[in-house]
Amino acid sequence: MKRKIPATMVSQHPDHAGVPYWHTTAFIQTQFETKECFLSFSELGASEYMWDWEGKLVDESVMERLLSEHFAYFKDVQVGRDKFLTFRLPNPVVETEFRLGRTFMGLLSAATMAKQIGIHSPPLFEVILPMTKSPELMMDVQEAFTEVANLKHFLFRFDSESLKYIQLIPLFEDIETIATSDDILRDYLRRHLKIFGEKPLYLRPFLARSDPALNSGIVPTVLAIKIALSRYRKLEKETKVKLYPILGCASLPFRGGLTPQTVDQFVKEYQGIRTAVVQSAFRYDYDKDEVISAIAKLEKYLPLGKTAIVTSSDEKTLTHLSSKFAGFYASTVEQIAETINAVAKYMPKRRERVLHIGLFGYSRGIGKVKLPRAISFTGALYSLGIPPELIGTGRGLALAKKTKNLKLLEKYYLLLRDDLIRAGRFLNKDVLKKLAGENASWKKIAEDIVAIESYIGKPLGPVTVGDKQHKKVTDKIYKKFVKGESLTKLIEEGARLRKSLG
Repeated sequence: MKRKIPATMVSQHPDHAGVPYWHTTAFIQTQFETKECFLSFSELGASEYMWDWEGKLVDESVMERLLSEHFAYFKDVQVGRDKFLTFRLPNPVVETEFRLGRTFMGLLSAATMAKQIGIHSPPLFEVILPMTKSPELMMDVQEAFTEVANLKHFLFRFDSESLKYIQLIPLFEDIETIATSDDILRDYLRRHLKIFGEKPLYLRPFLARSDPALNSGIVPTVLAIKIALSRYRKLEKETKVKLYPILGCASLPFRGGLTPQTVDQFVKEYQGIRTAVVQSAFRYDYDKDEVISAIAKLEKYLPLGKTAIVTSSDEKTLTHLSSKFAGFYASTVEQIAETINAVAKYMPKRRERVLHIGLFGYSRGIGKVKLPRAISFTGALYSLGIPPELIGTGRGLALAKKTKNLKLLEKYYLLLRDDLIRAGRFLNKDVLKKLAGENASWKKIAEDIVAIESYIGKPLGPVTVGDKQHKKVTDKIYKKFVKGESLTKLIEEGARLRKSLG
């Protein structure tokens, strides 16, 4: 296969605390995202940019803007050959169908325009399908695109030879689907062969990192990803179709732990991942030169990783252990959701969004509660000084130790100890004690803290000067929260100290 597989995918996830180096405010209006895309390629060195149609406002003329404003650059560094612009589709099951049709028209018009001006065509040929749960939906989307591409009318003027087929990237967003996503891909390949007469040249399965953590906790999420990566290797051998997995990761450990300062650890933990998502905090809350260096390192070393195989016996044990961790986490989060939501409403906005349609519900056989989006959820808990990485994890570790599965857990979650130590620096035990006095469910988190401290062999809490400043900010946030006062300015102050909104 000749095409270049990107190692870094820039996304528009709004988790940055500070002001982007190229902008004047922390809030990025839709009209500036084309500029952001160009700078991600030309200055930061990233090789792919996710153009997000899911749940947000979007500039539909992105290719026209890129080419008209930066033609000299893109005549040399061509989209679809050297750099890649990838649409994240609106999921047709949960969003209005007309948005999907608009993305298809954007893909087709870009292909025709590129051919007319003599650059690589098609420039856009791959799309991300969020909330993928079945091979049927994947095929439905591809067949729908083929039908649209074959529409014939003299007013459309699409070059039908430029783009007849789109490569689909399925995005898996909960731990059960992630861990068994090879079954979906296997069935998809069978259906693809039947409908199109051949298998795709490759697949880029996209594993979410934030939403599964929000719904099930950090440990079950990491274990599900490790199981999926192992299964992908087996699927490759079985089908002879190459798989290049993508991981959606953010800066804080709960949502992936990838920052310009943790690239080495990330590459070690997630061997087998071929493309890493670099979100806004990664790019805008660190020194620009450090960001450029980190992206270059990801581009160099991610392709070299070798996936660890999880044996069937280990997979069975890990799945059972994961369910226990998830149970501890979910039962607690359900009981403290009211407080999380109350703080999350003060989270500052960073992008122009439309009505949320993502993993909204929270149900694991424990009732159903609403939770904010993953960034706001994570940011709200960090703003209180209660990192979500810790919730349920201590009780899970105690159980793993009791059942003699701790070594097995560490075998596959390599940096578990490091992630807990890193998150634990932002713990505010004083606030936790006060919250526990109001709601007994917070006492379970105090129980987690004791078990985690026993596991790592030292107390959790602030270490650096910045950590201690963060604790003071969370003290102030709690006091204002109790009084019902606005928290937004203090939340932003805390976010800048930890270099991520959530």
